[in-house]
Amino acid sequence: MFSFCTDPSILPTWQWYACYLTSGTHQAFYWSFGVVILLLLLAAPMALLFGFGGALAMRSRFLPLNLLGKGYTALVRGVPDIVFFLFIPIAIGQGIEFLLHHINCPDWDQPLRQGNDFRVCADARVPPRGSPAWVYNVYGFILALIAFAIVFGAFVANTLYGAMRAVPRGQIETAEAYGMTPRKTFMRIILPQMWIFALPGLSNIWMILTKATPLLFLLGIQDIVYWARELGGQKTSLYKYPHPDWRVWYFLVVLVFYLCITALSERFFDHMMNRLSIGQATSGGDRLRPKGKKKAKAEAPA
Repeated sequence: MFSFCTDPSILPTWQWYACYLTSGTHQAFYWSFGVVILLLLLAAPMALLFGFGGALAMRSRFLPLNLLGKGYTALVRGVPDIVFFLFIPIAIGQGIEFLLHHINCPDWDQPLRQGNDFRVCADARVPPRGSPAWVYNVYGFILALIAFAIVFGAFVANTLYGAMRAVPRGQIETAEAYGMTPRKTFMRIILPQMWIFALPGLSNIWMILTKATPLLFLLGIQDIVYWARELGGQKTSLYKYPHPDWRVWYFLVVLVFYLCITALSERFFDHMMNRLSIGQATSGGDRLRPKGKKKAKAEAPA
């Protein structure tokens, strides 16, 4: 980046660090922090969408849909996460290439499975052969995003299903007595009130999702853990900036990064809990209720 970085071996200390910390590999390291944040911001709403669909399926009285919802949550929650993180991108990638192969290459006469290799014609490659590096990175990121959404969507589904059932039954029966249809009862009674019961579980899932982002390295994405290991490791004369083993300092930066995300997340969820607790018949709602109303409620005749 600087003009004096042509020969790092003759640079004084401060210039050496200036060149080292602004090198191309460090630019990729800094960018990887944004990749992790982008993954979290996209995976969270997608997982919530999968979870909401799974919870509705579990509540459905249509047996096949009910079994599908319960099977989805049971399967994903019962298998180690790392298995799905490795399986889903491979399955989706090969599934897309399989469909494109049969569409674009109907005259192909060779087997797709050749030993341990999965071979399709050139027109079915995704991304197409010869694509820029950023295309491969975006494609891998999208597959990883889908994997995170599917896996954590199952945990969200179980949390939302429990929250829907936690809404007081008396309120639902009252709505039905007033002639509300099941759809109106769900939209006006269950849906607005379930979030107060779901938020503690959703906050835990968010924290687990945050801690699972280093698994991006297993999916071929150069995340912050990958670069911390690569840049912090002891270099040799083959590298432009040789240095001792500095991995402890790089991983310390990663640790502080995740602690900052955790601290901000806790403050956000505490704020949301206080907002949702206002007017609710819960311990949090009682704590936020004005003192005069608390006293009047306590003195009210039984």
